[in-house]
Amino acid sequence: MGEGLGSEFCLVCGAEPPLFGDRMCEPCIRKRIKLVEVPENIPWVRCARCGIVEIQGKWVHISEEEIWNELIQRHVQFHVQAENISLGLETRTMSDRHTLLYLQTEGTIEGLAFQESHTMRARMANGVCLTCTRRAGNYFEATVQLRSTGRRLSEEEFTSLRATLDTVIENLSDDPMFFITSEGAVTGGYDVVLGSKGLARTWGRHLVSNYGGYLTETNSTVGRRDGIDVTRLTLLYRKPGYDLGDVLRWRDKYWRPASWTKDGAVMSRVDRQERTGASWRDLESANVMTQMKDQVLADIITEDSSVAEFLDPANWNMASVRIPWDHVPRQQLRLARIDGEWLALHKLGCDKDKKKEESV
Repeated sequence: MGEGLGSEFCLVCGAEPPLFGDRMCEPCIRKRIKLVEVPENIPWVRCARCGIVEIQGKWVHISEEEIWNELIQRHVQFHVQAENISLGLETRTMSDRHTLLYLQTEGTIEGLAFQESHTMRARMANGVCLTCTRRAGNYFEATVQLRSTGRRLSEEEFTSLRATLDTVIENLSDDPMFFITSEGAVTGGYDVVLGSKGLARTWGRHLVSNYGGYLTETNSTVGRRDGIDVTRLTLLYRKPGYDLGDVLRWRDKYWRPASWTKDGAVMSRVDRQERTGASWRDLESANVMTQMKDQVLADIITEDSSVAEFLDPANWNMASVRIPWDHVPRQQLRLARIDGEWLALHKLGCDKDKKKEESV
């Protein structure tokens, strides 16, 4: 009798071992614990304007499948002792706002295998994200002003500059503040108003790197929020009125910009092998004699050590020109028309980057 009193038994129903957990038999422990706790309804918020989703206080672009996975991770709680967990999911759309999530769960607790099926309803609520709120209120943090020096840029050139902003936005992280508040042509240039100072500065650096020119940055205080000054950025980008490969008259000689530098350009002289650095201020006096797009390639008919003959594309008569200092016999000539006369140009690295020009 004493031996019987000393043996283990289920604290709930008195059943004999095996016992699990807090000394309960298998039927009793299965009645009292669950593999997973699943709420009946779970809310989530989508922006009614742009469709992005709020996840833990942040607005992000995610797919519908990612939304369900996120909701399950946040709201479905597995037993603390659960092991070897697996979960299957099926969804059924009930309406624009309601979606049923069917969960099939498996796992082990105390070595016992559990299988449970649950259903929960995901309820979507409309909201308005910070980006759309600010857009609706014409919010902005920065203005980028596109301007030029030396000559007025054409509409096509401004269009080309503006198109680089789309490229920059695509290559940056998916920041909801990278939006355009407004834009349009103004006297002497083009203005783009942006929702992010970081986007404005990144675009400015891209313009300088690819088109030369320089940036002037101005910050103005427009108020205070939570004891901190609220500032707005004005970024003035001045593109030179010339591009790499153009012919400029500078210091009474003909030069071609060979490459951009941080503060100006490397200038290559046309009539002899000479290169020099020039700042933007140095080049303010330079005049564009011909642009790269107006230069042509010509086949040589005859040549000697100093002069080559070719067919003039203006009238198809034979014309002659002094060959450039780096000329290789029988190779095509790059020609620029300046003041009614042809000028043969030396070769630059940027010549290879351009599309094939018209051959004459």
